[in-house]
Amino acid sequence: MKRSLLSTLLALSLGLSALPLSAKTTSADPWEYLQPNREQVIASLNVVELLNRHHYNKPPLNDERSAKIYQGYLKMLDPSRSYFTAADIGEFDQWRNQFDDLLKSGNLEPGFLIYKRHLERLQSRLQFALSMLEQGVDKFDFSVDESLLIDREEAPWAKDLAELDDLWRKRVKDEVLRLKIAGKEPKAIQELLIKRYKNQQARLRQTRGEDIFQAYVNAFAMSYDPHTTYLSPDNAENFDINMSLSLEGIGAVLQSDNEHVKVVRLVPAGPADKSKQIAPADKIIGVAQGNDEMVDVIGWRLDEVVKLIRGPKGSLVRLEVIPASNAPNDETSKVVNITREAVKLEEQAAKKSVLQLTHEGREYKLGIIEIPAFYLDFKAFRAGDPDYKSTTRDVKRLITELEQEKVDGVVIDLRNNGGGSLQEATELTGLFIDQGPTVLVRNSDGRVDVLADENTGVFYKGPLAVLVNRLSASASEIFAGAMQDYHRALILGGQTFGKGTVQTIQPLNHGELKLTLAKFYRVSGQSTQHQGVIPDIQYPDVMDTKDIGESALPEALPWDSIKAAITPELDPIKPFLEELQTRYDSRTAKNPDFTFTRERLALAQKLMDETRVSLNEAKRRAQQTEIEAQQLVIENSRRKAKGEDLLSELKKEDEDAAAVEPEKTKPEDDAFLAESGHILLDFLGLSSRLAKQ
Repeated sequence: MKRSLLSTLLALSLGLSALPLSAKTTSADPWEYLQPNREQVIASLNVVELLNRHHYNKPPLNDERSAKIYQGYLKMLDPSRSYFTAADIGEFDQWRNQFDDLLKSGNLEPGFLIYKRHLERLQSRLQFALSMLEQGVDKFDFSVDESLLIDREEAPWAKDLAELDDLWRKRVKDEVLRLKIAGKEPKAIQELLIKRYKNQQARLRQTRGEDIFQAYVNAFAMSYDPHTTYLSPDNAENFDINMSLSLEGIGAVLQSDNEHVKVVRLVPAGPADKSKQIAPADKIIGVAQGNDEMVDVIGWRLDEVVKLIRGPKGSLVRLEVIPASNAPNDETSKVVNITREAVKLEEQAAKKSVLQLTHEGREYKLGIIEIPAFYLDFKAFRAGDPDYKSTTRDVKRLITELEQEKVDGVVIDLRNNGGGSLQEATELTGLFIDQGPTVLVRNSDGRVDVLADENTGVFYKGPLAVLVNRLSASASEIFAGAMQDYHRALILGGQTFGKGTVQTIQPLNHGELKLTLAKFYRVSGQSTQHQGVIPDIQYPDVMDTKDIGESALPEALPWDSIKAAITPELDPIKPFLEELQTRYDSRTAKNPDFTFTRERLALAQKLMDETRVSLNEAKRRAQQTEIEAQQLVIENSRRKAKGEDLLSELKKEDEDAAAVEPEKTKPEDDAFLAESGHILLDFLGLSSRLAKQ
């Protein structure tokens, strides 16, 4: 339990694709050798027992669970319903309500059979695509008025192979058209796609039984919640590597997104973060070591891409990236050079700045404390080093320095803070409250452990606001939730991530099981799970919360509440919230940065709602031009309002931004930070007037 409580980093589930790793083939039936072995059978029985005894929810393994396992497995193998036919599904349906009994008895055969059928279908589809491409991409007629359904999650299964052929004809045509519009020449397009599909074929022939076992057991484990996952012996080490802030690599948390690998978040002060050229939701489509040839990684498994990206400290990795800011069908990519390095603790340290604001005709100074992560130098701490580094110690020092500068209040900036040490979240809370509980941990047996600040007295009693966003997670949510429940600070920004569960690693005879065994609750009794922390004043989202966050993950545990650990006191903030909201709305209605954020997200959501793309080149180019024109209008509206030079095209801005070292911005230039200062000063003014009455 101790290990799991101290491991409160954002733990996003590693999506598994069906593309395999390594093995041998035979002649007649190329997949005949793929059979479950005794170790895997025993491991599956152990997983059944562990989930039954120790999972937080302990849901029964019954027919209802069986149907979830079945649907999850099909979605894992064929998320776009592009491989299996209706006849395949009709055959598989016989096991829909039997996976519970099969797992209890250690029978892995149906799970292996479904996967092997998927391999057959995938091999067939790759061969079909190659046969089309080998005839030449000039054979495609892009003047025909036809379209491709791209949102196929609920599409009917193809009734036969002929229908699959037509779907894949359109899929390949769409890939060619995307690359053509992105500016690639026909010969280069043909070579790229043929190489991509042949590489996938080669890796397909290297499938091992272990790949099937991991996928099948994960379909079972992840039917409980997205963070409960099975790790094969080969991949068990990757959990610590992927979740560790000290990993030597690019410092990014990645996730599978159908055939792409998507950036979920950047590790603060990591190489990717410092490059300022990679952002959450960007897609990585190519990886190169140093100056070697770029390796196309579309269709690769997440763990394979991670292995390519990871490397020795000081070495260069080049990534080909499709920015999230592109229009949905814009395949224009850029190459980012990153030098791998370990993330240094001192670079993640809390930093201070002073925000100078004119508010209601007066000049004010507000202290800004940016906390990128909840860090603690465990090694130095355990060794008894009196100068060990920690978030709380650094923030305490920074507050002392800011008070010496006579600031009128403090804003704690937790944007993009994915968590870290639970101990630090508790101790930091203790700087702003008197003695009392900080977070509750409810275990699978119903026992509630109360973590508390044992120190009497309040270190900082002045005005306080906490700024959060969708990527504020785990320990950040615990701190922000405590500040809200104790009515100690205004919580401002976006709804947080909602990662409120605790995992532990359980070794098996074969691999490991990462198991959800507890849940975090705020001192008010509310869970941080799924819902996260809802700010008192909400800013426009910079990313779609339907795509990023706990609520976007399948089978995420729900929000709930337990008995509160504190008696609610009179809320000094609530009486002013309506007036604070009114003033915020008035100030930001025409604020260029707030308007830009709202309009950009609205356009992105509108585009994501489109389920079909045209395969007619003229229509596709016209649509692309229209989207880019809308994006340009939004960007130039912001620039005009701020007195900046207007752009003639968006791509030029991207190239210019990548070519220069990013400037150090002043806190006044951050619209969200400045607005947080104004809201805090509004509250100070309103509350002081009430006190004088």
